Amino acid sequence: MNNYELALVINGKVDEEVKTATVEKAKEYIARFGGSLTKVDEWGKRRLAYEIDKVREGFYFFFTFQADAGVPAELERELRITEPVLRFLVTRIEE
Repeated sequence: MNNYELALVINGKVDEEVKTATVEKAKEYIARFGGSLTKVDEWGKRRLAYEIDKVREGFYFFFTFQADAGVPAELERELRITEPVLRFLVTRIEE
């Protein structure tokens, strides 16, 4: 099992319910593909470095999880089609 971190930026214009549902969906994806969530760090609403789809602010979340090598690709595939997600990045954490 490898350690990974998922950086997730959700559209800053969405309601609280949509934001919560998107975070829960990301947690479910990690669990469904066989990963185990270690930590969720919420940074809150922040200004983006540049405008994305006419949006200037986003909610930042960082997930730390353990999973097999194939899980990040599956996770990225699912997040790519999730509507409120503006950007995401999965990186492997070296031990």
